[in-house]
Amino acid sequence: MLANFLIGLREGLEAGLVVGILVAYLGKLSRRDVLPRLWLGIGIAVGISLATGAILTWGPYGLSFQAQEILGGSLSILAVALVTWMIFWMAGNARDLRHDLHSRLDAAITGTGMGIVIIGFVSVGREGIETALFIWASVNSGGDAVVGTLSALVGILVAIALAWLISRGLLRINLSRFFTWTGLFLILVAAGVLSYGIGDLQEAAVIPGWGQSAFSLAWLVSPTSWLGSLLGGLVNFTPEPTWAQFAGWLGYLVVVTTLFVRQVRDDSRAATSDGPAPAHPVAPQP
Repeated sequence: MLANFLIGLREGLEAGLVVGILVAYLGKLSRRDVLPRLWLGIGIAVGISLATGAILTWGPYGLSFQAQEILGGSLSILAVALVTWMIFWMAGNARDLRHDLHSRLDAAITGTGMGIVIIGFVSVGREGIETALFIWASVNSGGDAVVGTLSALVGILVAIALAWLISRGLLRINLSRFFTWTGLFLILVAAGVLSYGIGDLQEAAVIPGWGQSAFSLAWLVSPTSWLGSLLGGLVNFTPEPTWAQFAGWLGYLVVVTTLFVRQVRDDSRAATSDGPAPAHPVAPQP
């Protein structure tokens, strides 16, 4: 599934670049003695992310149908909120990310050893939990669990390789452009996940009314056809959405896309006034 691959690639690259910045800065300060604490925090974050994915996958099986629908719908909407926040956060903070991380690391080094562990945990844990939750929501909305998980894993592995190449100065890519285009695609995916979450809550009678199908596109794109399966896997396409699902999907897509494009445009103008941006604005220096 391309959507899960891009989620793993984007989140993995963001986390990999952050780790690379931290490791490179500690080397520059000749403080590699605190690296074990940093890796300890990263390891804890990875473990909690894996545990989150396992709980989401196997935890709900003992619940009633209504409880499963409420849990699935609520977590889908939460996943959309987290991913939306991540998209805007990265678009607005990419240029100053290195400076902010250096400042936090300076404060942690002068403090207790636990501060380094916390920085390592926060640097990876946020992306890890977001990835686990959003991949679960995407797979739960109709995708194949094995294929979706493997796609995300491949994306993460590719991201680790890219982050290593960038940190060594062996690869230069325009990360601003990368995060802009993947952000636009994830907004489209998130709109589909939101629609699915609304449908779950309607089936559990949490959202009353608006249950009648708004229209049917099954005559144009059958959900059992290869195109229907492809669109379902990519953007959670629903051929017969209810009015609530359609309103949620359209409203989210229009509002979030407009705000995101406006933010990217404003950041681009600010970057132009400050001078040309580097090809890899958040990549650590070797």
